[in-house]
This record gives sequence, C-alpha cells and structure tokens, in this order.
Amino acid sequence: MAIPKGLDPTGVILVDKPGGPSSFAVLAGVRARTRAKTGHAGTLDPFATGLLLLLSGRATRLASCFVGLPKRYLTDVDLSYRTTTGDPEGSPLGSHEPPSLAELEASLAALRGDVELPIPAASAVKIDGERAYRLHRKGIAVEMPMRRSRVDALDVIAYSDGIATLDVAVSSGTYVRSIADVLGGHCKALRRTEVGPFTIAEADAERVVPLEEALGRVGLTLAEADADRRSRADGDRSRAAAQAALQAAELGTEPVAAQSVAKGEPAAEAEAL
Repeated sequence: MAIPKGLDPTGVILVDKPGGPSSFAVLAGVRARTRAKTGHAGTLDPFATGLLLLLSGRATRLASCFVGLPKRYLTDVDLSYRTTTGDPEGSPLGSHEPPSLAELEASLAALRGDVELPIPAASAVKIDGERAYRLHRKGIAVEMPMRRSRVDALDVIAYSDGIATLDVAVSSGTYVRSIADVLGGHCKALRRTEVGPFTIAEADAERVVPLEEALGRVGLTLAEADADRRSRADGDRSRAAAQAALQAAELGTEPVAAQSVAKGEPAAEAEAL
C-alpha cells in the first residue's frame, strides 16, 4: 500500500504515546486515519510514554521549527543496577547498594548545566554508517561518542527502596537513559511531559493544532518559518555541491550537479513515514 502523502490536514498533532508500541507505529496509526503525509519532531523509546509531536501535511516541511525544542520528563530510576541499554529492556549489569539521598543529591548537582553524556549503545546514532542499536543487537561492542547536553532541571520528586522519581528538563537530543546510567542505575519508567511550550495535558490525537498557531507558540510566524526552511535548503544544496566538487577533484573527474539532499526538513527527525 502506498504511503499517504496528502497535504491536509496541516498542523501539529499532540499524541500521548502508550508504553509498548514504537513511535513509528503510533505515527502510522495517525497517518492511516488522516491519510496525510506525517512526520515527527522526536521519537520516544517503545517502553516510554508521553508526548509526541506529529507533523501533518504541509507542517512536515517546517520540521526544523519543532525538532530542536527542549524536553521535560518524569522518570523512575532504579539505582540498584545498570543495564546494557539503560532501560528495562536491557540485560542487568550486576547490582550494588543504592546511594543515600544525600549522595544522590550530590550526584544530581554535578549533572546540572552543560554536561557531556555518553550516547547509549542502543540508540539510532550511526557508527561507521550503521545504526548503533543494530550493532548492539549483533553483540558488536563499539565505543560510543559523547554528546554535549544542557540539563536545566534534575530534581528528586520521591526516593524509596532505591527507586528515584526525577523531574528532568533537558535540551533536545539528550538521552535520559544516559543520565540514569551515569547515576549508576537505569530508567525503569520514562514519561515525556513537555516539548517546548506543548504539554501532555493538551494531548489529543483527534485534534490538529493549526500550523500558524503552533508556530506562534514557538515564537515564529509562518513567513519566518518558511524563510528559515528555504535558508536551510539553500545551505544543504551548497554543502552537497561542495562535497560533489571535492569528490570529483579527488577522482580527477568533472563534478556532477549535486541533487538536493533536503527539502527543508531533517531527514531523520521528520521523515514522512
């Protein structure tokens, strides 16, 4: 069956993802109902729940306006053992005595602000051209890169029997599983409560937030967002042309006109699936 590519309805759909299905399965369900081209502004792991921003119709062209928004989560971290994936789906990596509340608070304080965090092995980051999670499933151990992140909030809501419930506010692209791993534990549960100005309380898979309204909430007009899209597309074309010229110079051939590598939307974060 062909993937729907309709341009209506156009806007942002706020979905409360349940635990279990992948974000792409949730997206596919919405797309099947709307029959519109549909993308996303950031996924959640299958075990996680909470807010997904889905982009419908013409909104997929402006994904860059929503992809980089900060996120907020509630997570239960089991501090008695780590796992190979940083979540309940991984294999346990031994066990240890959970820290005291005072020790936990000291560890959290060290993680606030601008920090370098390891990217989990079970992630979509590419290592030598292949997704890290695929290498992990094959049992291939690789050295994962660090990622600079901003942690604006990391606070204890409750702590009992080695399980810490944390309120976490982070920059886009931050893995909460990495924070749990650095603390010596793993995410037992994870729920996204906010994406930029959008909250889980607003989630309604049947409602399409008009594009201009959604853009206004992130401080942009439709004209500004479209200008940003065009600027990004021009930059992508320039980089592609430069790369083609470099390759041609290395091969001693004439450069071939580079095809556009983008249409104003990040390929990974807003792929029209």
